[in-house]
Amino acid sequence: MKNKSKCVTRPEIEWSKIDAGIRDELRVLVESGVATFESCQGGQGHPFPEPTIRFFGQRAEGFRALGIALQSGLRVTELRRYWSIEDREPVGPHWEMIFRTKGGGGAVSVPKKNGTVSWKWV
Repeated sequence: MKNKSKCVTRPEIEWSKIDAGIRDELRVLVESGVATFESCQGGQGHPFPEPTIRFFGQRAEGFRALGIALQSGLRVTELRRYWSIEDREPVGPHWEMIFRTKGGGGAVSVPKKNGTVSWKWV
């Protein structure tokens, strides 16, 4: 019997369908081999408040992706390891990287005199 190797390839990204406010950051990570699965430029009407890219990877992958992003001049503000809750069970962990893009995007906190915080979309 002939050995048939099955290679799983990633579908080609349709860059025109990616939010313009996160496209450059996503391209840098994808072209460097980071296994991304979700991205959003953030802002009012978007699922994320700030520009966000989520990706798969083991313990060191977040730091590898962070190094790539910083050496490429991307404006990273946070790197997070998270678990989502699906059907009342934790799923993950996964990584997400938060950015401050050239054009803004996302929400910034605005402290109030009474000690509370509100959010302003930029």
